[in-house]
Amino acid sequence: MPKSGIDQDALIEMFANASAKQTAQLREAVSQATLRALQGREMSLKNIKGVLKSVTEAASAGALQNVTPKVDVEAMLNGALAGMDDALLKAVDANRVALERLAEQGVDLHDKQLKKALSDLEKMEDTLFETVRKSAAGTDMAKLAGPWAEVLGKMEQAGSMTGMQATATLEQMTGQMQTAIRETRAAGLKAAQTLAQSYAALVSGVLMGMSDALRQGGAAEEAPAAKAASKPRK
Repeated sequence: MPKSGIDQDALIEMFANASAKQTAQLREAVSQATLRALQGREMSLKNIKGVLKSVTEAASAGALQNVTPKVDVEAMLNGALAGMDDALLKAVDANRVALERLAEQGVDLHDKQLKKALSDLEKMEDTLFETVRKSAAGTDMAKLAGPWAEVLGKMEQAGSMTGMQATATLEQMTGQMQTAIRETRAAGLKAAQTLAQSYAALVSGVLMGMSDALRQGGAAEEAPAAKAASKPRK
């Protein structure tokens, strides 16, 4: 099995033997294989590209070997692309959950790691299209150039589920984190106001204590003086 975690031989065999009525099964198989590979590694764009490249190459190799009568190669490749899109959709959802947890912990939008996570999420759809297009342009894939271009063009025009979900997640998380920041600032302001009130009361108490001490000190000084004044002069 390659470093991508994809069993390419199994996918090649599935595409090579698929009938015209098995495109739904191909989509599900690609989705599961892609998802399993993504689950076994760090969710970085580099690793995602590696997995998508392996899937695309396996689907292409299997489609070229398929000699089933009336097989629709374009439909097969569309199933492969849709399967990869299905898997990336779950990856986007996993990102959403992770980002929500960061937001709950008060992580700022300007945090370096968070900015990178949001940036990678925004690039997820482009990564899908660019990787598949580049992987399908190998020297042995000339016969599939037309079908791949057709299925990629249709999905790009309509928009992938990955892209739509990524956009929605970005909007949601940006709003959620901005709200969290405002709430944190509001809580900080309230705490500062409470502290200011407490501080004023503290100062007042200290001042009262100082006044009492001064009064007591003054009374103590006056007592000897009064006592001395009451003594008859010799």
